[in-house]
Amino acid sequence: MKRLHLHINTAAEQFTHSVHFYTTLFGQRPSKERTNYAKWMLEDPRVNFVLEVIEIDNDQPGIHHVGVQVDDADELLQIKTALQSAEAPLLEVGETVCCFSKSEKNWTMDPSGVRWETFRSFGDVEEYGEKTSAELANYLG
Repeated sequence: MKRLHLHINTAAEQFTHSVHFYTTLFGQRPSKERTNYAKWMLEDPRVNFVLEVIEIDNDQPGIHHVGVQVDDADELLQIKTALQSAEAPLLEVGETVCCFSKSEKNWTMDPSGVRWETFRSFGDVEEYGEKTSAELANYLG
């Protein structure tokens, strides 16, 4: 089953206040919290909502990227095939560690320049992970 993913960038000095704001809005604490990182896995609406301090040159507070999280590899392949049919740019990252999770993912960009991440996660880890040079150059910077 698919889940909408919203990834919000905030300034370090606003992080604690923002966590309080979203905790109050969603009526629950984050399901995962780390330094400068909080994630809510909501069921109503079905959203993976991430708030994070992202320190990449020229990045601004606000919506950093959106995406679709899936439960299995077949769903991820279906989305990849749809993006290829739409002739969208596609960056295949494959298996990686990102946002304190083991994941398999791809990136694309819609015609308006909105960054989209399509991914499935299959385990929590203690380290944040690293972006590939292709991710930084094409989708995150």
